[in-house]
Amino acid sequence: MFCMNSFRFYKIVKRSTFGKTKLLKQHTMETQIKHYENKLAFEMDPSDLFDALNNGEKVIALDARKAFGFDAEHIPNAINIPHREMSLETTQHLDRDVLYVTYCDGIGCNASTKGALNMTKLGFKVKELIGGIEWWKFDGYATEGTKGVKEGLKIECAC
Repeated sequence: MFCMNSFRFYKIVKRSTFGKTKLLKQHTMETQIKHYENKLAFEMDPSDLFDALNNGEKVIALDARKAFGFDAEHIPNAINIPHREMSLETTQHLDRDVLYVTYCDGIGCNASTKGALNMTKLGFKVKELIGGIEWWKFDGYATEGTKGVKEGLKIECAC
């Protein structure tokens, strides 16, 4: 059971050793706000990426998968640097004033997370695309490549 008191959240738990109910502080409102601010600082959903790309913002989609995955299908105008190949040499041509949004296949793949970590260590501004290319397609956006979908489905984000 949860209760809110003075902008602090508490969780009521039963202590098995004493059989009594005790009020324990779980999270402050400030902790929760910081958590969600941090998520938004490091993640982007397909709708936000699509808008940023189409509004001319300084953002580039970066496919962190191996080249064969990129060749088969990728976000339009994305670049491909597999996370295992990211280094000073392979990224020296990139603009450090641009936000790079890393992505991979989706929630069952962590190449985007590894790519985001590598790019951050190399000094780039980075966010990770939530859901990868699968959620990009699920939201109705087009893809390019040998298996690309030239025209996406009806673009309609409910968020």
